[in-house]
Formats: sequence, structure tokens, C-alpha cells
Amino acid sequence: MTRVAAIDCGTNSIRLLVADADPVTGELTDLDRRMTIVRLGQGVDRTGRLAPEALERTFAACREYAAVIKEYGAERLRFVATSASRDAENRDDFVRGVLDILGVEPEVITGDQEAEFSFTGATRELAGRADLTRPYLVVDIGGGSTEFVVGDDHVRAARSVDVGCVRMTERHLVHEGKVDDPPAEERIAAIRADIEAALDLAEETVPLREAHTLVGLAGSVTTVSAIAQELPEYDSARIHHSRISRDRVREITEWLLRSTHAERAAVPSMHPGRVDVIGAGALVLLAIMERTGAEEVVVSEHDILDGIAWSVA
Repeated sequence: MTRVAAIDCGTNSIRLLVADADPVTGELTDLDRRMTIVRLGQGVDRTGRLAPEALERTFAACREYAAVIKEYGAERLRFVATSASRDAENRDDFVRGVLDILGVEPEVITGDQEAEFSFTGATRELAGRADLTRPYLVVDIGGGSTEFVVGDDHVRAARSVDVGCVRMTERHLVHEGKVDDPPAEERIAAIRADIEAALDLAEETVPLREAHTLVGLAGSVTTVSAIAQELPEYDSARIHHSRISRDRVREITEWLLRSTHAERAAVPSMHPGRVDVIGAGALVLLAIMERTGAEEVVVSEHDILDGIAWSVA
């Protein structure tokens, strides 16, 4: 048994997993799993740089995570950074700050590496499920990018494209520092056009329509699941491996895009950091389901974070 720690730092959130990994049984036992919305990618699409306040929010979370890792005595730590830090001109500031706090250098991975970690984390425990037919299409809808991976036991094809809930919101819905609330139809159409173009790119590499089971990862998908189930609070156990029909995803997406900030914030399972970006994230999910013809999405709470943990176990 090996005690490992994994950190996934994306455009919108930073997450920590401390777990015991058993290479004999293939089991990963969670000891601590947490998430903090830091919005590291704030303004990156527009400025090409990580904002000072975004860096400080991220470093504050790193200091908290360092204390947790020390408390559990994890033997190995891997810190993976994704879309926002790939795009930023001043990513060296980010790297130095993380190294000072955690003692490890963040690995700014490629989109293809990100996709492989996501696939491993999401599908490792699905093996043997008679009700889920392979190949799988795993989609990880992040803040700045979305990863598409098709595979059976192993990855067959993967592609990362630059559409995510934060990037689409900042590009099309933010004006004079405020989010359109609710957005005008032409702004929703502009987001949809970007998503469709990104799906065209993904299909050049990944056979999206050949998969039999769609597996959805990350906060936009899990939040849609929580809304679909009308949960009184966010409940990972009820969200993990839940299934949502395409019609229900469409209904929720349309409501999110028509609603006001106050109405979305009043949803009991909604994290405050997702209130402004969930509409765009849900629209990405809906567009994927419509493009692939998937009748439902299987929601997974296990994702790139679990794949990172396995990579160091």
C-alpha cells in the first residue's frame, strides 16, 4: 500500500486527493478529497497572463493543501497544471510559487496527457460493468478546455480543445466586468458556434460517434447531475455514476441560460464559484450529447485527479 497525494490545478478550480493505493487489488482508497474555486484562468483568454489576484488565491489553496498532505504523511506528491497555465506568458511565476509552498514543481501537461489521466481515473472502476458497453467516450469539461478520449481498456484516441465554462463565459458573456444575466440569444449562439467548431476539431482525431457509453467528468457535469436529482445539497455519493438523459440535460441547460444570477445561486447544490459559468458548461455537455447521439451521460466523480494519483502509486 502506498500513500499518495495528487493535485489538479485547472482554469477554475484546484483539487487535492490524498489516498492509499493498492497496486495488487487496483483499489484507491480516499483519505481526503477537496476542491477550492480559485479561478486561476481569470482573464487569461483576453490578456494572456495570470492575474496577480488569481495567483494569490491559488497559492493560498496550496498552503492549505500542504498542511493536509503533511498531516496524512503522503509519501509521494504529483502536481499537475492544465489549461490556464499552459496558455499564460507568466507561468514561471506560478511555477516558482508552487515550488516554494509544496516543494514540487507543477507539471504543465499537454492536452493529450490531460486526456489520458482523465480516462484512467474515470474508467478504471467501470471495468466489468455489464450495463456499460465499451468503447467509452470520456469528456472532461474544464474551465479552459475540454478533453475527449475514446478507449476500451486503453486510450485509442484523444484530443483537447479550447472550450470550457470559464473561457466561453469570459469570451462571450462578460461586458464591462459583468456577466450578462441572463444572456441575450445572440451571445448564446456565439458560444454554441465556438463549441461546434471545437467539436469539428475533436472529430478530426477522435471518433466521437463510435463510442457506446458517454462518461462525463468535472464540475459542470456533476453540478448538472445534482440539479437533475434536485439534491438538497451537493452529495458526491449520489452524483457518482448517476445517469442523466439528454432531454433532462437540455431542460436544465435551457433553464440555466434563462435564469438570473440570484436564481442560480439559490440552487442548494450549486457551488458559489460556478454560478456565473455553469450555463456555458452545461451547453458544452448538451452539444456533445447532440453531436454524438448519446441518449444519456454517466457522471463520474473520479477523473483526472484519480488518474494522477495512480500515476504516482
